[in-house]
Amino acid sequence: MKKYYELCLLGRRAPLLTYSSFEKLTKFQKVTVKIQGKEVDAVVLREVEEPGFETFPIETVQPARYSQVEAQTAFFLADYYRCKIGEAFTLFAPYPTHKTELERLPTATSINLTTEQKKAIQKLLETPMSLLMAPTGSGKTELYITLFDTVMRDDKSAIFLMPEISLTPQMEKRLKKHFGEAVAIWHSKLTKKRREETLERIRKGEVRIVAGPRSALFLPLRDIGCIVVDEEHDDSYKAHNRPRYHARDVALYMGKLLGAKVVLGSATPSVTSYARQPVVRIDKPFIETKKRFVFEKGGCSLTPSMIEAIERHTKAGGQVLVFLPTRANFKYLYCENCGYTVECPFCSVGMSLHRFRKVVRCHYCGYAEKIPESCPKCGSIIQSDRMGTAEVVERLQECFADLRIQQFDKDTITTANKLQKALDKFAKKETDILVGTQMLAKGHDYPDITLAIVLGLDYILALPDYRARERAMSLFVQISGRAGRAREAEVIVQTNQPEFFTEYLGDYEKFLKDEIAMREGLYPPHVHLCRFLFASKEEAKGQAEVARVKAALEPFGDRVEIVGAGKAPIEKIAGKFRFQILLRSPKRTDLLRVVKAVDDGTFEVDMDPVDFA
Repeated sequence: MKKYYELCLLGRRAPLLTYSSFEKLTKFQKVTVKIQGKEVDAVVLREVEEPGFETFPIETVQPARYSQVEAQTAFFLADYYRCKIGEAFTLFAPYPTHKTELERLPTATSINLTTEQKKAIQKLLETPMSLLMAPTGSGKTELYITLFDTVMRDDKSAIFLMPEISLTPQMEKRLKKHFGEAVAIWHSKLTKKRREETLERIRKGEVRIVAGPRSALFLPLRDIGCIVVDEEHDDSYKAHNRPRYHARDVALYMGKLLGAKVVLGSATPSVTSYARQPVVRIDKPFIETKKRFVFEKGGCSLTPSMIEAIERHTKAGGQVLVFLPTRANFKYLYCENCGYTVECPFCSVGMSLHRFRKVVRCHYCGYAEKIPESCPKCGSIIQSDRMGTAEVVERLQECFADLRIQQFDKDTITTANKLQKALDKFAKKETDILVGTQMLAKGHDYPDITLAIVLGLDYILALPDYRARERAMSLFVQISGRAGRAREAEVIVQTNQPEFFTEYLGDYEKFLKDEIAMREGLYPPHVHLCRFLFASKEEAKGQAEVARVKAALEPFGDRVEIVGAGKAPIEKIAGKFRFQILLRSPKRTDLLRVVKAVDDGTFEVDMDPVDFA
């Protein structure tokens, strides 16, 4: 007897469709259907009555099905983050229809924990959801491994989320040393063959611990007992394309559904997590060393005292980190005479100078052109407003011809292999100075770093973002934490606002408390935000859309506040004019109801935004 099923198309923004089959299908079965002659993957949502129109048959029933937790999470993602259900299901890898019995796998070798670490583990085991606040070098990874070991002894599995740049060969070796082949590493650089092999091992139950970036959250791991989100403050956990989910928040949601323990970890936790989660603290690093902080006035440039410090530390056998927030050579090229900035013709942003490639490049759409010899507007000499990684490397090479200097940013570290080589060289002391951007802050532990130089924090403090102070303070703590792991160290910070950083030296928790008080009634964690983003090739059309949606929002003014409506900070990307509406509400439920009432699919909805450009 023919049966009828409502399906969603995977990865499509299409409406739900009805197909037929003579087979009895279960909910959330993965199937194949035809759309305009092309085969498309789909998911069975429910059986329905025979419709009043002719239906097409389901072509293939695949031996894969989404679990109840996967389906429930997909519906949550579609509802809260405002995407189609087919887009939400695409994030997940389904389970095999026929399950194999899980083998009992050997557990980890014992780890010697300090008294403080043992107390922390006890608290983590007693608390379903918690925030582990521990300084760099305090042994967070040892605590995670102990948690995973506890979970495996109960025949359960664990997900270990971390920013992709933290997923180093060093971390992989540490996990495999304890858990052997029960560990699978998952990241975007895996080849298609390796991805399929890893998925097959997970589906067979051969893998009990998956370590990877946010996408690892959606793998078909069986009997999940623990989810760890390391460096939980990191913005890479927020997706910038549909579905615009935040993996940290989805991990908390899934943990409740699964009855699994969720641990968020960071030396510099986000203000929101600190305010909302029970805190488990480790107060001191594993090895306490003396660290001297020096604050210098300035913006983003190497000074004679910094050069002298580099010479002093490298002669003593130490290694050096130089951090700055801008990759390439400069953020902008501008004319001091008329104020003209070299901007991308398709995006309203300055283009970065790549001196070695002899081009200026837009980091938004990829457009590049030759470096202008003079100002296109008035003919004067064109200048740069601050240093980037490439120029710092160039300056250091001029000063230290005998030292080995490595650039460490997204322009040079483009593959997993390059990352491994760069870190291996630094670990073997084949590199004396590492010059990089935010990538330097991501959990790379080396004992011989005795000098950290931090440039350009004032640029981050000046960002038009309510989290600017939090981002600057977090980077300051994370970068300075790379130095002095095993030896006495020095940290040189270039800033015109030293009092901001000195007030919270050694007390990040005081900063968090002050920041929470400062945001009262204005920003998270006290309120919830949503951003509507509009894009149009015609500026007038975009403005009209904003006015239309703004008018639709006005009747809800008692529940939701329109913080601002108009042009986005970056007014144009890839030839399209950009506009935004920012909403604020003390109640998440009120905000979501209003968003649903006006969301007609003509604009992008970004719930809990972290990027306001």
